Parts: sequence; C-alpha cells; structure tokens
Amino acid sequence: MTSGPARRLRLIDKPAEDWPGDRSSPAPEGGHMKIAFATQDLKTLDAHFAGARNFAIYDVSEAEARFVEAVQFNAASKEDGVHAAEGEDRITHRVEALKGCTLLFVQAIGGPAAAKVVNARIHPIKVPQPEPITALLDRVQTMLRGTPPPWLRKVLHREAAGDLEATPAEEGVA
Repeated sequence: MTSGPARRLRLIDKPAEDWPGDRSSPAPEGGHMKIAFATQDLKTLDAHFAGARNFAIYDVSEAEARFVEAVQFNAASKEDGVHAAEGEDRITHRVEALKGCTLLFVQAIGGPAAAKVVNARIHPIKVPQPEPITALLDRVQTMLRGTPPPWLRKVLHREAAGDLEATPAEEGVA
C-alpha cells in the first residue's frame, strides 16, 4: 500500500516557462514564502503532521496570502500512538510534498518527522488548538510587516541569500 500523495491541486496563473528554478511549483521572488498547513478540511489548521488528510499551501508576503496548492493523502495516521509497520515509511512522502515550503503549521509532530522536516529546511510550528488558516496567515503577515521574531528573520535571511546549506536547527531556530 502506498501512502504518498493521492492528489495534488496546483493553481497556475502564469506559463511554466516563466517560473524560475524548480518548475514543479512557482517560486515567487521578493519577500514571498510558501507556508503549509496540516488540515482535514482545507480551511482549518486541525491536524497532526502524519494524521493530516491534506496540506494547504499558500504563497505569503507582507501584502497578500494566496492559496497555491493542496496535497491530499489517501493514507493518514490514526493518531493512536501505534507505530508504523516494519519497513513502512509514513514520513518521507509527506516531507517531499512540502518541497519549497518555508514554514509548516501543525497541531503536533513527532520527533522523527520533525527532524526530517527541519533537515528539508522547513520550520515546523506547533499550534495546540484548531485555528482557521486565515487567522494564522493574518498573524504571519503582521509579523512580516512589523519586526519578525529572530527565528523568522533568520529563515527569511537564509531564503533571501539562497543559502541552501544552513538548516534552521544549525542556526538555533528549531
């Protein structure tokens, strides 16, 4: 049984030849970042990393937040504490689905999953209670317009410099 993404819905608003770099997803320039949310309904941050049926991915800047992609999974953890069967990888395909994202909002994430996410240069953020994705987007934009916290400044600086070597954990961001 495969547990990789079942479907990907990507919004495209310009021809693929106009996309810089990786053509699997638009790579916006100038203060933009992609943010993913673990969600069951595509409206609310309401899922654990491995238990999410979907990841909703947004392109976010100080001025706007735009939905760009939904990744849907057929298989998700039941969040019952039962570990995967021997040889079953519940994490890698989810991390690969987040390629190009800067931040990942989840309700919870286990240690091995968090390590893989951080190694993929994605900063996981746990939010303990379900919350509308729009409210979280508003808070991120407020931080971007004001003085972002040190961990976010480091992430943004790394992205702007194109530094693909340093990970958030190496920078003291984790």
